[in-house]
Amino acid sequence: MIGKALSVAALAVGAQALVASPVVTPAVSARAEAAPAATTTTITGNIFSGRQIYANPYYASEISASAIPSLAAPYNTKASAVAKVGTFNWLDSAAKVPTVGTYLADIRKQNQAGASPPIIGAFVVYDLPNRDCAAAASNGEYSIANNGLANYKTYIDNIKAQITPYSDVPVALIVEPDSLANLVTNLNVANCSAAQDAYKQGVTYAMQQLNLPNVQMYLDAGHAGWLGWSANIQPAAQLFGSLYTSAGKPSQVRGLATNVANYNAFSIASCPSYTQGDANCDEKRYVNALAPLLQQQGFPAHFVTDTSRNGVQPTQQQAWGDWCNVVGTGFGVRPTSNTGDALVDAFVWIKPGGEGDGTSDTSAARYDFHCGLSDALQPAPQAGTWFQAYFAQLLKNANPAF
Repeated sequence: MIGKALSVAALAVGAQALVASPVVTPAVSARAEAAPAATTTTITGNIFSGRQIYANPYYASEISASAIPSLAAPYNTKASAVAKVGTFNWLDSAAKVPTVGTYLADIRKQNQAGASPPIIGAFVVYDLPNRDCAAAASNGEYSIANNGLANYKTYIDNIKAQITPYSDVPVALIVEPDSLANLVTNLNVANCSAAQDAYKQGVTYAMQQLNLPNVQMYLDAGHAGWLGWSANIQPAAQLFGSLYTSAGKPSQVRGLATNVANYNAFSIASCPSYTQGDANCDEKRYVNALAPLLQQQGFPAHFVTDTSRNGVQPTQQQAWGDWCNVVGTGFGVRPTSNTGDALVDAFVWIKPGGEGDGTSDTSAARYDFHCGLSDALQPAPQAGTWFQAYFAQLLKNANPAF
């Protein structure tokens, strides 16, 4: 999925965001019907505090099958360490929803065996109809014109059905990367204008149906170079507040996710040249500027920030809106709730590093020109498929190093 941050203030730098996700359905073993949990965990406060994120077996299998055999020492050993890092699992198609129950069953088993710290499930809800309305690289399976919103509601219902038997397992959800940000800045794009009502209805439905005691949700809020601009930040807060209110202010909506699949520094001493014109040149500045505006709207001002690919600062982006497979990047800070900022619940790895952002093949149906720019690593495969050269880049440039 690719979020495009074309705004009045951002046009000069083409501020945009990307969130690519796996498109290949992982093979998972059959799961026996889960027995209802003996107890229900009710999450209040920061779900990440005192807990660890589940190390996604599908991501680990990609590293084991594709990365490690291609790497010489010491990077083959370092790659094994990456596979143990907790990352979010992308539910970017209905076919992947059953993995929720499979993974939660494994988490329950590990927690019952004394996992320390306890493990949480972590998933990205990402299947809105007419997904990726401002670009092409991560178009989804549902079309508004072909019963898309009803299909999406069924998709949400099925996620709920997977989580419900595991009410003893804490679950963190990132809800629909890029979607609402596109409604702030890209309604001049016909596809986004046409998707506006479906996006709002879909996200509202997700908030309502997934409002389970053991779940915490973070809606996606783009990043500093998208919604952090002065022309965008207030309308963004108003949109989040409006949808949250229309959903009935669900108790398990904790806040917002930023920098998903992007490269921005959380905190940087000197603003890079490509951020010129935006006072909120890093994610810390962005969330601290956004928080009071959210509070005015009655929206909970807590955040998580994706640090999976922001280890090298400043980046080699030619423009802040260059989002596709950017050259020179590295893995960033490992997931932690020790963020140094009371507004930020955790640094997390939402984007599994090594899964591509979009193809550089100009003849491909899902080609986006950003993937052919000089600051995009090429040749690149389709969004979400394994990109070995990119994984190797992230690993070699990791900061802190593995």
